[in-house]
Amino acid sequence: MSDANANTSLNIGDTLPAISLPMTGGSDFNSQDYQDQILVIYFYPKDSTPGCTIEGNDFNHHLDAFHAAGCQIFGVSRDSMRKHDNFKSKECFNFELISDADESLCNLLDVIKLKKLYGKEYLGIDRSTFVFAQGKLVKEWRSVKVKGHVEEVLAFVQTL
Repeated sequence: MSDANANTSLNIGDTLPAISLPMTGGSDFNSQDYQDQILVIYFYPKDSTPGCTIEGNDFNHHLDAFHAAGCQIFGVSRDSMRKHDNFKSKECFNFELISDADESLCNLLDVIKLKKLYGKEYLGIDRSTFVFAQGKLVKEWRSVKVKGHVEEVLAFVQTL
């Protein structure tokens, strides 16, 4: 569920609108709860796949440094809460995963793209990361390659 307009995507400098989505940990992600913090929201295609597992573990490995910089991390995919809970538990992630089954946050940040796999086209999440500070979008990475990405995000966050 979201108050965000699904037809409008955010640009650098735009404010993250009020949005509420289910997340692991038994509660909902409410964007308004993080207006005074640095927020990293990373989108990944699917729970328990190789690249997504590596990326999640990279964020988890650097979580203390992100927290020291005053930053909260959230992973987002369209997977169900059951799949998220299993993925988080299996990988021992110490941050929450947001379920965006209705694609409201995905559409707001324009991460649903036409992809190809084994010659078939489908709409899927383009691996992307967004940093918000004081509720405003300050940095984005699109079509992310996993190797070295988390370190790049951390280095940016540490400059804020």
